[in-house]
Amino acid sequence: MKKNLQIAIDGPAGAGKSTIAKAIARQLGFFYVDTGAMYRAIAYKALRLNIALTQEEEIAGMARQTEITLEHSTARRVFCDGLDVTEAIRSPEVSRSVSIIAAYPEVRERLVELQRQEAGQGGVVMDGRDIGTYVLPDADLKIFLTASSEERARRRWLELQRAGKELSLAEVQRDMDARDHYDQQRAVSPLIPAADAILLDTTGLQIEEIVDRILSLFNDKVEDKVETGYVRSQNQ
Repeated sequence: MKKNLQIAIDGPAGAGKSTIAKAIARQLGFFYVDTGAMYRAIAYKALRLNIALTQEEEIAGMARQTEITLEHSTARRVFCDGLDVTEAIRSPEVSRSVSIIAAYPEVRERLVELQRQEAGQGGVVMDGRDIGTYVLPDADLKIFLTASSEERARRRWLELQRAGKELSLAEVQRDMDARDHYDQQRAVSPLIPAADAILLDTTGLQIEEIVDRILSLFNDKVEDKVETGYVRSQNQ
């Protein structure tokens, strides 16, 4: 039964979603799906093809013709139309563009289709901004991670520094605040916790502490489902 369970992790940029989700997936032997990387791949392709971000129809058409695949090995590479874009999609330019792309309903429709296909492969940990509310509304465990705006900006700034990207902390904070506002105000699948999500503030916490807490919550869920005889269909 464990093999068919779903964990949804949502939250704003810099809350630690990807790091935490990867660690949990590794410990449980589940697939990890970074939905944000999929939206970034679309944004990267639009920028590479010089498609104006305001051209919703053209971008939606491009998304429908785009193949995005995730490698589930420890390398966790992201491929867009067969091209490895793992590093390229983390550029500041893509970060500034992705919220605009993600707000387009037809783009979301295409990527949600791909995300649900990934979830159908077996046990999955999926992170993003609308996983518990929309992509996997029946997920067995829903977590909403957050942290102070300052802490999240600092984490993203350090990540960019390690990648050789020279941006000031103030620039990163400004970009992150703008993205938070856009994600929370968009009409389609805004960034909000699911009604049954467990909120975890990661400010000042170590990765191990957060992972242990979520794994404990997950184990409680598994025990509850064993007791009630719940089994998720592989095709659900």
